[in-house]
Amino acid sequence: MPVTPASTVPNVTLNNGVQVPQLGFGVFQVPPEETQRIVEDALEAGYRHIDTAAAYRNEAAVGAAIAASGIPRADIFLTTKLRNGEQGTAREAFRNSRRELGVDYVDLYLIHWPVPSRNLFNEAWKVMESLHADGEIRAIGVSNFLADHLDTLLQSAEVVPAVNQFELHPTFQQPELAAKSRTLGIAVEAYSPLGQGADLNAGAVTSTADKHNISPARVILAWHLAQGTIVIPKSANSGRMRDNLAAVDVVLSPSEINAIAALEAGARIGSDPAVAAHSQM
Repeated sequence: MPVTPASTVPNVTLNNGVQVPQLGFGVFQVPPEETQRIVEDALEAGYRHIDTAAAYRNEAAVGAAIAASGIPRADIFLTTKLRNGEQGTAREAFRNSRRELGVDYVDLYLIHWPVPSRNLFNEAWKVMESLHADGEIRAIGVSNFLADHLDTLLQSAEVVPAVNQFELHPTFQQPELAAKSRTLGIAVEAYSPLGQGADLNAGAVTSTADKHNISPARVILAWHLAQGTIVIPKSANSGRMRDNLAAVDVVLSPSEINAIAALEAGARIGSDPAVAAHSQM
């Protein structure tokens, strides 16, 4: 298929020197039967960072899209995640994901949720450190880890997580968690960056969009990017994919950034990692 040259998405350099495109494309809740087409569209639009997970059950379709794209594997940053119910069998789980994806290595592998009630994430991390040392994973990290989970992990970890991916959008910013992660040298990655659409109609967002003559989504993504946050919006619409990607060209003023930051309302959409224990099986 014809491929659009990669856009000028800036890279974030992780704590081990690996570079990740700051604006990527997520496939959470994308049905497996639609995933290949949608990811091919995203790659054609210029995305070079794709985020999936074993729990999404669409890894094979993501891999098929990458193979069909004609883009060199080294030019695509690929993330997947360890399913909660497989923390005790992390090596096998990772290799199953790698087979599903049809790749020799994964750029970033994350523990999807801490599931503190099972107390297995330290065990899983040790396995991930081994896979990282063997070159099967270029960077390892965590998702949905709160401050106490990070503290527990770092008591025994030899490798500091490269990334902490968690829910972050204008009305739910988790500023203390973001600050702690960054202080530890852990890059912050936002999922549900638009609040699953709920934040698009906020006054500070729409007024800024009108001023710049751009979409509200592009405003919010530019707000994330301005803070150094890695962000993974999703869309099944190729026009919106391109519009989201164009956020890299938007420059917000400090007052506009502050106005959006003032929307913080503690409006969590997803599960609370302090208690979440869904198996994802």
